[in-house]
Amino acid sequence: MTRYMKNLLVLLASLFFVAPFAQAECQKVPVTDRLDFGVKTGLQEYDCPKATDPIADKIKRLDSEALAHSVKSNPNLRSSMALIVNEQTGEIIYAKNAEARTSIASITKLMMAMVTLDAHLPPDQKITITTDDIDHVKNTRSRLGIGTTLTRRELLRLALMSSENRAASALARNYPGGTPAFVATMNAKAAQLGMMSTHFVDSNGLHSANQSTAEDLARMVRTAHTYPLITEFTTTYSYDLQMPFYKRVRHAAARLMLRNVAFHNTNKLVKEEDWQIGVSKTGYISEAGHCLVMQVTIAKQAFIIVLLDSDGKYTRIYDAMRVKRWLEGSSKPAKRLG
Repeated sequence: MTRYMKNLLVLLASLFFVAPFAQAECQKVPVTDRLDFGVKTGLQEYDCPKATDPIADKIKRLDSEALAHSVKSNPNLRSSMALIVNEQTGEIIYAKNAEARTSIASITKLMMAMVTLDAHLPPDQKITITTDDIDHVKNTRSRLGIGTTLTRRELLRLALMSSENRAASALARNYPGGTPAFVATMNAKAAQLGMMSTHFVDSNGLHSANQSTAEDLARMVRTAHTYPLITEFTTTYSYDLQMPFYKRVRHAAARLMLRNVAFHNTNKLVKEEDWQIGVSKTGYISEAGHCLVMQVTIAKQAFIIVLLDSDGKYTRIYDAMRVKRWLEGSSKPAKRLG
């Protein structure tokens, strides 16, 4: 056999055997099938190892998508925008207007908490609530009166658990460079996480210009779950804090005293025994509607749930319960919360 014939046979063999294997291995999938927790790049392409087993590769791919294929029905969520993502793989289980940009209200406070913790400032440093922390955007009330002094750690807990706006404002104000530097760092971290459709203008989410998408918020929740204090503070149901007050006494000057004040989590699901929640944050302003983001474990798998722009006060909670039953494959009706 001549050298030419040998080369021709090698070429034919590569066309019939190698090429089909490479084509099956290197197929591209749309970004909507899987959430890239880094920077969005449009289409993702699988690597092409030199030695491939197309049958084993197909089994592995089908196994990773087993949950998505096993969920047949629609969860019928009432929130205008929603996203359910497998936290480990980035696989999108359900999406509804997930790329729509919207106001996110106090969901903003998750980014506020990460920036605060990244700065490694003294957690026991005393910070006083001042008139600069009063909300002049929505004129919301606060249980933290002017002159209240708490540690940075206590303010962070109240901002995350009870969504205290003055606490979030005070934390930003006491950041090196003040609130402008704090907000700039929030936006820089958002860009670092690949949150390309996100913008912040304050630390508490009261301004409607704090905007993002469900996809971007999933990235933020996934990162927030790596901070132990955020996990602890967002999943604690109640916290008692001793706060000063002046008690008036007849024919005497008012006396400064202490009283216990109970703060509660804005998400009632954190106290439910059948929920395993790693991160939780609610939000509401009129432009954003009622919002809820969570990292949860359901059916022994970790998920990120994003629910935005719900109409009623409890719609986001019942949407979360619908998601849980849907992923568990349960037909039981949602129980009512106390």
